[in-house]
Amino acid sequence: MIRKPKAIVIMAIVAAALALGGVAVPLTSHPRFCASCHNIKPSYDSWVVSTHKDVTCVDCHVRPTLEGYLNDKVKAGLKDVAISVFGTPTDAHNLQATVHTEVCLSCHRAILRVSEVAVRDLPPPVQKVGLVMSHRKHIEAFAKRAKGEGCTTCHSRVVHEKPIKGYPIVLPRGHVSEDSEPYYPDHPEGTKLRSAALADCFRCHDGNATYEGKVLDKRCETCHLPEKIAGYLFN
Repeated sequence: MIRKPKAIVIMAIVAAALALGGVAVPLTSHPRFCASCHNIKPSYDSWVVSTHKDVTCVDCHVRPTLEGYLNDKVKAGLKDVAISVFGTPTDAHNLQATVHTEVCLSCHRAILRVSEVAVRDLPPPVQKVGLVMSHRKHIEAFAKRAKGEGCTTCHSRVVHEKPIKGYPIVLPRGHVSEDSEPYYPDHPEGTKLRSAALADCFRCHDGNATYEGKVLDKRCETCHLPEKIAGYLFN
C-alpha cells in the first residue's frame, strides 16, 4: 500500500510537533525560563530561598487540566511574551497572579483533616498563641461567597515573601494593625506586593463583614485559645 503524499506530510508534522513538545514543555516549565519573559525578579528571588523552591512556577500557577494548561500557560504565556516584546511589562512590584485552591489542595489536602484545635498540630510561631482556625470551614465559606477567594486569600505570600520577626517560616499575617512589632515589607509604597504583604485576618474579621447572617467577630478568642493569649492581653 502506497501512502498518499498528503498523509505522509501530515504524519511528519504531527511527529515533529510531538517531538518539539517533548522538549519545549519541560523547557518552558522551568522557573528560569518563566523569569526570562515574565517580569518577576522579586518573586523569583524569593522563590529560590522559600520552602517551595523545589516546586516550579507551573506546578502552582497552571491548573492540571487541558483547559487549565491552555488558559493558564499557553494563552497567558503568549500574552506575556507579546507584552514583553511589543508593550510595556507591568512593574514587578505590581504583578498579581492567580493560584487556584484546587492546585494548593493537590499537595496540601491533608490540611483539611488536621485537628487545628490541637495545639500540637500547629507550627511553633502560632502554637505559642494557640491559633484555632479551621481550613475546611474557610474553604467552604470562600466557595459559598464565590468571590474568587481561596487558599491564597490568607497564604498569598508564603512563597514570595520573607519570614518576619525571626519566624523560621513565612506565615500569613495575623493582625498587622494591632501588631506591637512593626513590619515593613521590602516593596515600594503603594505597590500591590506591599499591600498583599500587609494584608491580614482583619480583611474579613473586621467586626462588620458578615457570613451566613452572622458578623465575623473580631475578638481575640475567635481565633485563639484564651489560656494561650491571656498573658498578651493583660501585660
